[in-house]
Amino acid sequence: MNRLARPRPGSRRRLISSSLWLAALGALAWTRARPLHARDARDLRPPGALAPGAFEAACVRCGLCVRACPPRALRLSTDIAGAPPAGTPYLRVRERPCLTCDGLPCVRACPAGALDPALRRADAMRIGLASLSDPKACFSYTGAAACRNCWSACPLKNRALRMRAGATPLGGRLTPVVDAEVCTGCGLCEHACLADTPAITVRDRGDGPA
Repeated sequence: MNRLARPRPGSRRRLISSSLWLAALGALAWTRARPLHARDARDLRPPGALAPGAFEAACVRCGLCVRACPPRALRLSTDIAGAPPAGTPYLRVRERPCLTCDGLPCVRACPAGALDPALRRADAMRIGLASLSDPKACFSYTGAAACRNCWSACPLKNRALRMRAGATPLGGRLTPVVDAEVCTGCGLCEHACLADTPAITVRDRGDGPA
């Protein structure tokens, strides 16, 4: 009885290579179909992003991290003066923060290592660093209200962000205090701030994997 011929090793390699090319072409077509957005100076790199310069050099603009992001927080940038090249992903946390998803699907989706594959836990990422950047806008710091929205939104409350009780120079009784060693920079605190111009904001650390 004739047996089905097994594919030769060379044929198998060609088949795998063709499949990878088809996947890459599909990702590229999807990326081009997605809207691109102009960045501003406060936009952040994705979770696990390599240091500035290294991240942009490694990113292949496939858009797979954006596609994998469950809350659709990641966007693709346009090619404008002073911004990373078109197709590189970024976060605008005031509008849509990182939800610190289990398993970090955006990082797992990156095929080029632009998002550090060694990053496994959301509490270990360092997208940026939150701070009370505008105390005059903070309701708790000025005494306008006993607001705890930023603290309530923080997934690492009382570790990354705590509310310190005590009189403030502007007449309030509570001060949001950020621990730089623990803060992930997810932006949930900034997103939750009730002030028109957020009192607490997240800035890019710019010093290594985010």
